[in-house]
Amino acid sequence: MKILITGGAGFIGANFVHYWLRKNPQDEIVNLDTLTYAGNLENLKSIENNKKHRFIKGNICDTPFINDLFKKENFNLVVHFAAESHVDRSVLDSSDFVKTNVEGTMNLLDAAKNNGGIRFHHVSTDEVFGALSSEDAAFNEKTPYDPRSPYSASKAASDHLVRAYFHTHKLPITISNCSNNYGPFQFPEKLIPLFVTNLVEGKKIPVYGTGENIRDWIHVDDHNRGVEMIIKNGTIGETYCLGGAAERKNIDITKEILSIMGKGEEEIEYVADRKGHDLRYAIDFSKATAELGWKPQIDFEKGITMTVEWYQDNENWWKKIKSGEYQEYYKKQYNK
Repeated sequence: MKILITGGAGFIGANFVHYWLRKNPQDEIVNLDTLTYAGNLENLKSIENNKKHRFIKGNICDTPFINDLFKKENFNLVVHFAAESHVDRSVLDSSDFVKTNVEGTMNLLDAAKNNGGIRFHHVSTDEVFGALSSEDAAFNEKTPYDPRSPYSASKAASDHLVRAYFHTHKLPITISNCSNNYGPFQFPEKLIPLFVTNLVEGKKIPVYGTGENIRDWIHVDDHNRGVEMIIKNGTIGETYCLGGAAERKNIDITKEILSIMGKGEEEIEYVADRKGHDLRYAIDFSKATAELGWKPQIDFEKGITMTVEWYQDNENWWKKIKSGEYQEYYKKQYNK
């Protein structure tokens, strides 16, 4: 197959590119990313010379560019990761989230529809379902949408568009909604890499409120294995929830990282809580298990230890991000 992967220089997308090339070496990947702050070509450095992978710098919101790309390339499959995804940034300014997550998704759907009805997998988030109390049952595919941040509202809108193209245009789609990812190459504004890198630098780690908010954590490799199984064996038109079976309070994650790194709780700095901070997310992935045989394989305690060690071993990678130097890499490549 020839596969278009959008957002393939970002955290989950880049890990998916590496995963797919390992598991499906016969396929050709066209990797499209606009290289916003969260896109990093150094995530792809080890496959620069792989003839089955080709990177293209471009924006999914650029309609003529997307139309030309689809006409020229004859894709068999689109895997759509590209998104603005940081909740805090969406609180400060929602406009890029609506443009990229809604309008950009629409451009891709139109291009897939207009070029023979290309198989389309859309990667989404559990945040579209809103928030849970500590007693509520976990989110599943039938949970009503109740987004509570501009980020999750924009992702909810994109999910609805994808389903609308299935019902209206018979576009062969699937959707996955997953819980919090962690693993290598995650941009260090997110909780786990931020805390690890701050500790390496001798800085405090900022915990929102009292750290009682609960998230379900899934290793990025488990997530991407689930996406592959949905693409290959999922029912067209269906949604699958992917979770890690690893609900943890933020304060417990914090203490686990401190323990792994041999640090004490005096390194914690409690800061004002995020606006509209949802209490709890959790995923019931029983449909994916029943229909696809998927369930997470990486135990959280093992996964978090591996992840902490990865950031400790790859200071050069994240220090370039924190300094802004990483953006010079693609500026040289593209004279931008």
